[in-house]
Amino acid sequence: MEMESGPKSAGKLLVIATPIGNLDDLSARVRSSLATADVIACEDTRHSGRLLAHLGIEGRLLSLHEHNERRRLSGLLATLHAGKTVALISDAGTPLISDPGFLLVREAVAAGIRVEPIPGPSAPLAALVASGLPPYPFTFVGFAPPKSGKRRTFYRKWAGLGHTLVVFESPHRILASLEDAATELGERPAALARELTKLHEEILRGTLREIAVELAARPSVKGELVLVIGAG
Repeated sequence: MEMESGPKSAGKLLVIATPIGNLDDLSARVRSSLATADVIACEDTRHSGRLLAHLGIEGRLLSLHEHNERRRLSGLLATLHAGKTVALISDAGTPLISDPGFLLVREAVAAGIRVEPIPGPSAPLAALVASGLPPYPFTFVGFAPPKSGKRRTFYRKWAGLGHTLVVFESPHRILASLEDAATELGERPAALARELTKLHEEILRGTLREIAVELAARPSVKGELVLVIGAG
């Protein structure tokens, strides 16, 4: 059993949750942490640059995404070992949750560097608590696969799960995904959260196929989606 006995390095890695839509959800602690960090590692420097500009913060932004995370590791670890503070953020919500950052956190922990979570918005939790479905236990499984065959295998894998399932899905695949989920899981109760915390926030509740019928009647489906599926 590994116990944290204090950092071996003076540096600090801050894992910071940022708003998933509504900027008023950004805490004073997040603002202060971003303002004082020596480096801010983010998915998209343009996106995060707009957030910092809104906050009136001038920060040193460094891109960290799925295509360059391994390449960035040594430099960021060197920065931490030099006693600097690195802030890790994603485009929205809590880093690592279907977002980059796990490799950096894992290596920082292995190197004895202090890792400090600064909690805040999380789309899976926001959808879960508003779904009306049992909130615990639950399993979050990230994005469903993009192709139907693998997606059906994915849902089939969770068919025997006796509790709530939380899934990310994209707008252009949601109808097919709901159909695949209903085929593999049956007519389970579900909730689809769309555009959480934003102007057009919406939560649809019903069975998987009832939600699919509602969406099919619309000219299009837009926005960020979280699907919450109840136990069978």
